[in-house]
Amino acid sequence: MRTTTALATPTPARARSVTRELAATPQQIFAVLRDPARHAALDGSGMLRGHPDGPAPLGPGDRFGMAMAQAGVAYRSVNVVVEYAPDRLIAWETWGEFRGRRLVGGQRWRFALHELSAGDGSRPARTRVTHTYDWSRARLPRLTIELPGYPRRMVPAMATTLDRLAVAVEARPAGSGPAAGPAARAGDR
Repeated sequence: MRTTTALATPTPARARSVTRELAATPQQIFAVLRDPARHAALDGSGMLRGHPDGPAPLGPGDRFGMAMAQAGVAYRSVNVVVEYAPDRLIAWETWGEFRGRRLVGGQRWRFALHELSAGDGSRPARTRVTHTYDWSRARLPRLTIELPGYPRRMVPAMATTLDRLAVAVEARPAGSGPAAGPAARAGDR
């Protein structure tokens, strides 16, 4: 049963969150989120094209690039892991750079994990995942984010991302390796 909830977060004002309970441990979920090769398959916005460069799995301060496309324009984003607590929190800040200068961006994509139950032989573990789009630190937020309507569009996109994350993690038993099956293989391309 899908229990995704959109929240208008009280602080910061320039953030939107979506929350969903997943039948998986925080460790299983965190392992998927730390792997940039899986991000394009999880992305509900349709903007990520994959082909990451940088370290995997991600850790604090790591920098990675990702192929992107918007309105038919292809580009690469530069991302830096800015929040990190193993099995509880990971967030990266996204920038558009040209010749090493940050021109646009500053949005943060955050995944906070809260274990609800560890599970047992008869019931799976349950983890609440809150996915947040935070543009409070963005450069030119009114022009580059709000006027084009990204906050409104990101809420359903984040709900889709959590749906895809659920497919990636819920089919495997606790302590197992990466998910097998079509959803996992699509993210590894």
